[in-house]
Amino acid sequence: MVRVNLAQLREGCVLAEDVLGKTKKPIVPKNAIINETLLHVLSKFLIDEVEIEPVLANGEPFLADGSLSMEPDERPIMLYLEAVQHYKKAFQSWQSGLPIDIGEIREIAIPLFNEMIKHKRELLMLHHYTTKEEYLYHHAVSVGLLAGFLAAHFGYGQGECHQIVLAGILADCGMAKISSQILLKPSALTEAEFRQIEQHPIFGYQMVQKIAALSQGAKLAVLQHHERNDGSGYPLRVKAEKIHPYSQLIAVADVYYAMTSERLYRHKQSPFRAIEAMQREQFGRLNAEAVALLSNHLASLQTGTIVKLSNGETAEVVFIHPDEPARPIVKVTETGQLLSLVEQRDLYIEEILSS
Repeated sequence: MVRVNLAQLREGCVLAEDVLGKTKKPIVPKNAIINETLLHVLSKFLIDEVEIEPVLANGEPFLADGSLSMEPDERPIMLYLEAVQHYKKAFQSWQSGLPIDIGEIREIAIPLFNEMIKHKRELLMLHHYTTKEEYLYHHAVSVGLLAGFLAAHFGYGQGECHQIVLAGILADCGMAKISSQILLKPSALTEAEFRQIEQHPIFGYQMVQKIAALSQGAKLAVLQHHERNDGSGYPLRVKAEKIHPYSQLIAVADVYYAMTSERLYRHKQSPFRAIEAMQREQFGRLNAEAVALLSNHLASLQTGTIVKLSNGETAEVVFIHPDEPARPIVKVTETGQLLSLVEQRDLYIEEILSS
């Protein structure tokens, strides 16, 4: 912890302890992320000093002199975009009938993951860089990185995290055996076409089955990443007790990335809306702990974000509710009105405009 006076406090600082008023009741709770509104609140309550974490909400170190770099680091994004193009070439080689070169995939995925794990904001916002035309390639690389991120925060060792990253990036390798007409179709799939898509985990498992450098858990994750805990998934309709833990992490990463990305036949949703939908619509289907972990990490990045509400108004996120991070308190840009989306259930965040 770092003790700082109010003049040193900056937006993005994370409180390490509750800030107490004269009545010894919390004014601002521990783990709150400082923004302009909270700075004003602390000033009004004549708070002189607070305890903060040594790193900002975006993972950067706190510098007391105020020379804080809030701009996203371009290097990891450039590495990511290069990796997507390398994966695209690999995928096209599988479409032509060549086998998976696991050494090539490791070279694409592992150095990138080791770099991106240091840049949480960039990693959790990779959906900003996808395109409709190259969604399949962005999806594969991003799901691998997101699943590895979840694994690391679940306490998996480096070796297992790397296996999960490889399984995530290879989860859709079986799509190479699906007709390009279906993969590139600009409208919703027919029932018959979707039944073909449902076969891609089986094709993928067949492609990775004999790769010695992949663990059995990683191979099962390729097969099971569309299975659901209640048995409603595919291709085998198995339930939670038969779904490998790696598969469950990749499933959460897969759903989050799919919901937040622009696709040929489906509009993207904001991370807020995606997490709320995952908690509500996927309850009992996805691993709840993994969804909560992803939700909490996303929430830590969103204070200060400018968003568009479902009623068309723009607003700034000023406080995240720990129990419902998808429904923060926002300040409407035009009027300055504070709205709690926990109480205003008819409103939701439709889009993130800037962070």
